[in-house]
Amino acid sequence: MASITPISQSQPLFKKPQFTILNKPKAQFLSIPTMSFSHRKTRMVVVSATVAAETSKKRCPGEAKGFVEEMRFVAMKLHTRDQAKEGEKEPKGKPLGKWEPSVEGYLKFLVDSKLVYDTLEIIMDKAAFPEYAEFRNTGLERSESLAKDLEWFKTQGYAIPEPSSPGVSYAQYLEELSEKDPQALICHFYNIYFAHTAGGRMIGKKVTEKILNKEELEFYKWDGNLSELLQNVREKLNRVAENWTREEKNHCLEETEKSFKLSGDILRLILS
Repeated sequence: MASITPISQSQPLFKKPQFTILNKPKAQFLSIPTMSFSHRKTRMVVVSATVAAETSKKRCPGEAKGFVEEMRFVAMKLHTRDQAKEGEKEPKGKPLGKWEPSVEGYLKFLVDSKLVYDTLEIIMDKAAFPEYAEFRNTGLERSESLAKDLEWFKTQGYAIPEPSSPGVSYAQYLEELSEKDPQALICHFYNIYFAHTAGGRMIGKKVTEKILNKEELEFYKWDGNLSELLQNVREKLNRVAENWTREEKNHCLEETEKSFKLSGDILRLILS
């Protein structure tokens, strides 16, 4: 604490005193705003960093729930409004209820779909990247089920066509991605398998009602509880994505539109 120079007892009481306290408090007083400014500056930096972090998270809807939720969010926005409440695309062509499918067109769709599923299953078995091995034997595989369905069509007297351009092109693209771009490949894996368990089943039901007398194909059946199978794969996808940078995650999400386009090319075979 600042001291006061004592008044000499020999000094007259009202003689002009010599105080040193006047200078020292000034120095002390001036130091207080400096400390306050430093504290305030520190708080501004912390607040700014917090706002930046919150802004960054707003750019990735679903991130708090895991990467699968991010993929789902992006995929939903690519649906039309009548397909999903989050859909932003304008509908093109006839709505599903007004489709006029043919058995021949549906067979083309099944054959090309099988080629794509075959390709994905082989990619996961070979595992050019370690994370692919996580997605072996998930219970969502469709190749064996499609083989049974195509065999059934043979017994009904239908000729099974060779894979057509949409399926061949998609399979080749997946093979190329699998060797060099695991994030993009995982995007296709997610959208192909998960879309089939949702909209794919609905389309299958409508089509078979019109052309197959409601025959229930193996393509739309799964061994075990489908919800549990899907949840197991979601957890695996989230675990794999935990090792990705934000840039790698964004790259995966950016591949969603390509996945929709290539799958849509195959789906439209139903109407050919």
